[in-house]
Amino acid sequence: MNTIIREIEPHILWNHFADLNAVPRPSKKEERIVAFMLAFGKKLGLETQVDNVQNILIKKPATVGMEDRKTVVLQSHLDMVHQKNEETTFDFDKQGIQMKINEDWVCAKGTTLGADNGIGVAAMMSILSSKDIAHPPIEALFTIDEETGMSGAKGLKADYLSGEILLNLDTEDDDEIAIGCAGGIDVTATQDYDEIDLENDCIAYRILIKGLQGGHSGMDIHKGFGNANKIMNRILYDCSQNNDIQLANLNGGNLRNAIPRESKSTIVLKKNTVATFENLFHTSVQNILKEFKTIEPQLTITYKTTELPKKIMDLSIQKKFIQTIYGTLNGVYCMNTSISNLVETSNNLASVSVERGKINIACLTRSFSESGKKDLANALKSIFELGGFRVELSGDYPGWEPNTQTKILQIASDIYQKMFDKKANVMACHAGLECGILGKHYPKMEIISFGPTIKGAHSPDEKVNVKSTQKFWKFLKELLKNTPKKS
Repeated sequence: MNTIIREIEPHILWNHFADLNAVPRPSKKEERIVAFMLAFGKKLGLETQVDNVQNILIKKPATVGMEDRKTVVLQSHLDMVHQKNEETTFDFDKQGIQMKINEDWVCAKGTTLGADNGIGVAAMMSILSSKDIAHPPIEALFTIDEETGMSGAKGLKADYLSGEILLNLDTEDDDEIAIGCAGGIDVTATQDYDEIDLENDCIAYRILIKGLQGGHSGMDIHKGFGNANKIMNRILYDCSQNNDIQLANLNGGNLRNAIPRESKSTIVLKKNTVATFENLFHTSVQNILKEFKTIEPQLTITYKTTELPKKIMDLSIQKKFIQTIYGTLNGVYCMNTSISNLVETSNNLASVSVERGKINIACLTRSFSESGKKDLANALKSIFELGGFRVELSGDYPGWEPNTQTKILQIASDIYQKMFDKKANVMACHAGLECGILGKHYPKMEIISFGPTIKGAHSPDEKVNVKSTQKFWKFLKELLKNTPKKS
């Protein structure tokens, strides 16, 4: 299946991407991809090293005639988000990504593709392995764990790099040059609860929500996509208003940086209240489907009888839990007042789990403003604490403050206009790029970010455009050829 990918132009980039996607590389489990990259650099005879947090650095001298140029750091992250459709059988820890071509797009069979940030990694590998591409001295930095904490970027030593310019290859629209990004913080709420026994004459139902688009919890948060956790909670709330349904278990979403696409729960009720429950359920579902019919046409919400669980949640705890989730903000909190159509602060209600006496709720809060990030995190903390939850704020990382006055931005903008006969969209994004952290380590370094067009990142709908990747590759090569000379 992946052989056809190797035939796409430019061959050097797509072959490296295929090699990369043959190696399992989930966040927090990068041992195999780190070993792969170490072997890659050493096979090329280039100076290759790994730091104490497992970031890889491969250095390549300038090509002939480019020795007087400033050293450029090329940077992408090695890990990828692992998501699959409910019906897809796939072991991310053992299998390589199965790719295919759909018209002008490369995608995967029922899983995330890993174009985020595998195309950037493959482009860097292509520069390192090339023998005919002009470039300045290169420091190729491959970081780990970008998707679940940015611990690679955070753990980078301030003296590890010598480059004066950093090109991050991790944005997802080929007409954009990013010069800023949001920071983020993880909000986690947990609570223990006593399980109780079932009464007699009960029946259990399994509720399943699927077919939502999901997507990137930063780049897509403003698009109005359905959040499976909020939809499930709304159904539970509606069905419990005039009927004593009791929750046995619930599981929705699993990654903070992905909008949850699916949720499933098991509820229990008395047999003599089935008709009431079914009426409430159908009314709730009809309302939800009507509201989402345009933005989420594939959404399905179903229920069926299932085996009775052994235990259920007490009604008093259940009421507080449902009310807490109902009151938890999901989506845009406020827009940026200086840049048009830019989300300033947001929250993704990423995962909700109820099972065996334990509740776990995970959110990712993002903001360009440190005070705005703290404000929303405190608002969420207050809601959860009112519901009886313990709350932890962790994984805090800074945003990347835009700078429109750098030399590399001017060069990149001029090259883009000359190559494509239009101006690049110089912008800031609501995603959490590593540039903010790297900029803290190296405050004098000039940084920009760009990449090919990728759709559906962090979901099984992820795809990367072939022509856009070709455009990105040509732009990268031209930019490396025109980097500034040393002062």
